[in-house]
Amino acid sequence: MTKTKRVLTLFLRFLAIGATIAAVIVMLTSHDSTQVLNLTFTAKYSNDQAFKFFVIAEAIACGYSIILLFTCSQTSLWRLVLLLDVVIAMLLSSSVSAALAIAHVGKKGNTHAGWLPICGQVPKFCDHVTGALVAAFAAAIIYFLLIFSSLYSVQNTLFL
Repeated sequence: MTKTKRVLTLFLRFLAIGATIAAVIVMLTSHDSTQVLNLTFTAKYSNDQAFKFFVIAEAIACGYSIILLFTCSQTSLWRLVLLLDVVIAMLLSSSVSAALAIAHVGKKGNTHAGWLPICGQVPKFCDHVTGALVAAFAAAIIYFLLIFSSLYSVQNTLFL
């Protein structure tokens, strides 16, 4: 592995770690409450299974990236690392998709099902969820860049 490729991979992994940590922290701290007809309504990430999946998937991706930072760069397991990068990228994209679906219902509601939007009542919660989704989307893009970078270097290695 050339030095430039190694630096690029490390840089992308550090970016992925930062984005996933940010997504986890912002989602874990997302909570807000409001009073409706003398009833206290509390919104937090743990109220929904999709948000829990989101936090767990982001934490797994972060842990995986941290583990790879401590492995040798000249490993003979590069195919396994590439395969696991693809799995993590798919995990991230599915968790973002699930959380985004719930966030959309929270923001817009669903008139056909009679679900009202909640972001007008708990804007702090919705802002935190939006921030977490942006960070997670960035992490997914970074993982796709890691995959493309690995595939490009493998192609150059195999066919040159």
